[in-house]
Amino acid sequence: MTDQASAQSVFGRLLHAHGTLMRAVEARLRAEHGLSANDFETLLHLSRDAQGEMRRIDLAARLRLTPSGVTRLLDGLEEAGLTGRRNCPADARVTYSVLTSSGREMLQKASCTHAAVCEELIGSHLSPAELDDLLGLLARLPGGDEFDAGCCHGGADTTT
Repeated sequence: MTDQASAQSVFGRLLHAHGTLMRAVEARLRAEHGLSANDFETLLHLSRDAQGEMRRIDLAARLRLTPSGVTRLLDGLEEAGLTGRRNCPADARVTYSVLTSSGREMLQKASCTHAAVCEELIGSHLSPAELDDLLGLLARLPGGDEFDAGCCHGGADTTT
């Protein structure tokens, strides 16, 4: 197999594995917590900020959503009381999304579910050494080193 064909095979397998994993994560998070995978990731990103807030435009970039897509996502989280909104006093064009105490509690509960799904779907199929190897390999791909899920250790990691 040529290098190009191998790279295409890897891409195809990554794509299919991602789809399978995301469907399972989404199903469990929705069933147990009423959250989508994007909801969970949003709460996680907000929790990692010292003040529990981010500019909405920065959050959109982290989630790889359009500004209108992040607005729709945050509208639902705000309705549920998991996030709030704060205007920037220095620039009226800037709005922050703020993690509420209810959002922090929900993230802690959902993190346990997320950790369990990660273990069921990934950890149970690979040895610790294979997990480390895969983590290192994925980090070398474009965008592969941009996110460390810290939450998969039994609770939301709010220190990173």
